[in-house]
Amino acid sequence: MPADDTRGILNFGAARFRYGRHACHPALAPFVEHHWIVRWELAEPYEQRIVSHPSVNLVFHEHGSRVAGVITGDYLEVLTGTGVVIGTRFRPAGFRPFLGAPLSTITDLLTPVSQIFGPEADAVAAAVLAASSASDKEALRVLEEFLLARLPARDPVAERAADLVASVLADPAVVRVDDLAALHGLSVRHLQRLFSDYVGVSPKWVIRRYRIHEAAERAGPATDWSRLAVDLGYSDQSHFTRDFTAVIGMSPTAYARRLAG
Repeated sequence: MPADDTRGILNFGAARFRYGRHACHPALAPFVEHHWIVRWELAEPYEQRIVSHPSVNLVFHEHGSRVAGVITGDYLEVLTGTGVVIGTRFRPAGFRPFLGAPLSTITDLLTPVSQIFGPEADAVAAAVLAASSASDKEALRVLEEFLLARLPARDPVAERAADLVASVLADPAVVRVDDLAALHGLSVRHLQRLFSDYVGVSPKWVIRRYRIHEAAERAGPATDWSRLAVDLGYSDQSHFTRDFTAVIGMSPTAYARRLAG
């Protein structure tokens, strides 16, 4: 199983739920980052806030299975009672070969799986959820059979786009689209068109989102926000604070207090 990474899941662990990541079949690796399963047992409803990644997710849930395009804002998942959600997180640009259309066409949309994969996908969704009552392993077996039967040809352009997104995550010094374009010898216009088609969002959005993920991950009562802003490539703390507040919905210091409280 891949090492857990809860970046983007705000206030993770506040509720009684279990989150697990699972490696995918080698044939899916050019397209898929990992599979994930969330199980919970709650006495009262709980709202889990998510700040999404630049990735498409295939999600199987008893209340409706769907393909979630990149969500540009944060969103809430309301967990109640006892339940399970099973999903696949695709690599950035990894769902483009499955969709066969620009990923920007599904950005901010939750599309029923049958609308993209055909009516038989509803039966598969039910089978995945039914298998989850036996074990995570069995549910993932059914899920992977579904994806492997629909495996598209590898797309070098999609893989190039995924590498560009990965370079943003790896290098905190990249804080402007100009920086990313120059680093890879591309024009800004070409980069923007490529991201719209293959990632579903702009390179500016990806840069900003990854920097805020890192900030939320490192937040705590003793965080030196001025130093963190510099570490993440911001020229001043006020710019960082504006970005953080716009994405998370509260200031860095307020978020740190919420974690501590």
